[in-house]
Amino acid sequence: MKTVTIEMPEVGQCAATECAYNRERMCHARAITVGDGTQPMCDTAYMAGMHTRASMIAGVGACKVAPCRHNNDLECQADLIEVALSGGDPTCMTFEKR
Repeated sequence: MKTVTIEMPEVGQCAATECAYNRERMCHARAITVGDGTQPMCDTAYMAGMHTRASMIAGVGACKVAPCRHNNDLECQADLIEVALSGGDPTCMTFEKR
């Protein structure tokens, strides 16, 4: 496997505790995707009874929410993001409308 090293915002905390990537309120996916074009929901969330054993901290690999002020060319430029539940959906709380 090839190793790719890039800078990306870190997922600082995640309240979606039922997500398979969540362990101790931290996201352990390699990278997440935020948004469906208009809503800043975590598209990577996978609600399951099992949880990953991975130890890496997730970054934000892509952001599809064009009206967010942190979005630059479909990539998040925030220093850190927080994911919380909004209406039952894991949502990027760092979202700020332009």
